[in-house]
Amino acid sequence: MVRGPFGPTVAVPHKLVADLLPLLGKQWEAGDLSPDLMKAALRLARQARRRQWLGLGRDELEKGLNGPGSPIYLLVSHRLAHWPRPIVALKKRGARFVALVHDLIPTNYPEYAPTNGALDHVARVNTFATLADGIIVNSAATAAELAPHLQNGIINIPLLAASLGIDAPRTDTNFPRPAGPYFVCLGTIEPRKNHLLLLHIWRDLAQRMGMETPKLLIIGRRGWKNENIIDMLERCPALAGVVREYADLPDDAVAGLLQGARALLFPSFAEGYGLPLAEALALGVPAICSDLPALREVGGDAPDYLSPLDGLGWRHFILGFAEEDSRLREKQLQRLAQWSRPSWTQHFALVDPWLRQFARLPDPVAARQNAAMTHDVLKPAHAAMVPIQTRGL
Repeated sequence: MVRGPFGPTVAVPHKLVADLLPLLGKQWEAGDLSPDLMKAALRLARQARRRQWLGLGRDELEKGLNGPGSPIYLLVSHRLAHWPRPIVALKKRGARFVALVHDLIPTNYPEYAPTNGALDHVARVNTFATLADGIIVNSAATAAELAPHLQNGIINIPLLAASLGIDAPRTDTNFPRPAGPYFVCLGTIEPRKNHLLLLHIWRDLAQRMGMETPKLLIIGRRGWKNENIIDMLERCPALAGVVREYADLPDDAVAGLLQGARALLFPSFAEGYGLPLAEALALGVPAICSDLPALREVGGDAPDYLSPLDGLGWRHFILGFAEEDSRLREKQLQRLAQWSRPSWTQHFALVDPWLRQFARLPDPVAARQNAAMTHDVLKPAHAAMVPIQTRGL
């Protein structure tokens, strides 16, 4: 199905989607596509958009909406959720609307978001609160942050917290690694990720240790509101040669660099899930990270947790983990042996039966109440069900 802020919502042929998805997967994994594959991906994307502009596929969509049971519109991206009209139109034609909410960061921490990002996200959350028949979240921490935005009414919106799966990592061991001990910070370069804490620590280490300073690899694209961070990366003489910036690396190269690191450093101020932490632990790499509910949910007892404001604490652990026979690192490796990687099988074992009940029940209110009542049987590892009070439709 294709929808946009304007124009009709239409069905898309299965073959078009089946042809496009592998190309998107290659783009995601490799960070780039060959010119021929890029042309093929753009051609398929334009075909889908052209169908939407011309209204092709409306009859097919109508058949799906009028089929047996209640169709479910599952929105797994925040994109366009602040444009609710197409969702309203689908619900009027009998569809159930279920949203996957990844985080509340632009709403709860607008100072970290692009200028219009916070307002757009408030509108998205309002769409979820007023239109969703059910909400899936990626963590209990996200559920807890979403709750205050959904407490203005009397009808339960069933809320399922189901951890995202982590695929077994593939690593490029041939990608060049720095000589000597090094650490990795993985994520978009933006103030919320707290790169400045690490850069100030590394400047101090470089001034004290010179050539013996462990390396810091900052992996991720440059984002927004990051002028001070970029100034440090580009203009600080002490960081030259000890801090390296990588952008647009393919996934297997990122995994290869991460696998050789003394630890992942993850000093964020706010997270909805913490995918870099899960990816590092899945590779057997220790992590030093912020003491946030979402990160504790992912990492359990394995990582070492610190306040994102505790500069001296971070410096202590970095120096300790950099040692060749690090006792701090060895203790975490022992704990890490007990950590288990969340799988997509676990995720869909929760999500699939939970979604099916919306298709069975003809009444949206009944679907909500039924889903809210079934939370006792949906409690495997890495998941929780949180019924929340909210306004009705």
